[in-house]
Amino acid sequence: MRVHLAALAAATILPFAASPAEAAATVVYECTTTATSEKQEVSLDVELTVPAQATVDQQLTIGWSGAFVTGKELVAPATGMEGELKMYVYAGISGIDDLTSATGVADLGMVIPGEPVAIPPTATMTTTPRKPGSGTVHAASINFGLTPQDRLVECVVKGSATEYPLTVTGADGSTPSDSTTPTGSTTPTDSTTPEDDGSDGNEPDSTPTTTSSDIPSGGVDTGAGGMAGPDGRALMLTGLVVMLAAIVGLRLRRPRSRA
Repeated sequence: MRVHLAALAAATILPFAASPAEAAATVVYECTTTATSEKQEVSLDVELTVPAQATVDQQLTIGWSGAFVTGKELVAPATGMEGELKMYVYAGISGIDDLTSATGVADLGMVIPGEPVAIPPTATMTTTPRKPGSGTVHAASINFGLTPQDRLVECVVKGSATEYPLTVTGADGSTPSDSTTPTGSTTPTDSTTPEDDGSDGNEPDSTPTTTSSDIPSGGVDTGAGGMAGPDGRALMLTGLVVMLAAIVGLRLRRPRSRA
């Protein structure tokens, strides 16, 4: 009876247990020796441990684990790999504002020239998000050297890497909404100048302004002048003819003086 109860309890608990971590994915890198520009193509089985959620202004920790694929190891250059060397691992982050990468470091140990480099199996990468959002994390570059700036071998991802989801919440646990309302006025600006309604104390001037082009050459502003059309000029000519005819008629009607 106890055996059956134990089996029933196990069956009840298992569906709520944490799902196993994803298997490591193979990532192809192109590695360049900085001193000689010699290139090698290597492959690593890489797995990232990314928390399901992070918080703004709090340190985010991402776990890194990796191992070279047999036959695709990084071979140490003949010279230059001396001293207390370190491995610098990076994660790329996309989709979240002001958050682009995380960095980790681990001691490399002894390196034998011409032999495969034995890398540490794990490292811890950290970063601090400044804004909330949702995005993804993926394995990025791996460098070997004395300092992050003094790189002896640089390895960049050649191809694609597995994406891991990441959500960053605000300090109060809130997440940004996809349908945010933009701030500020959205009313379009009218670029035309409104008519003067006299509200500023200056009466609107409704009388058109006469310019010099409206005045006929050598004349004065008569109200028509150069602006008179063909009909106006014909009327003026007719009046002039009538006036001349009247003058001639009066001249003919004057009595002749006697001799």
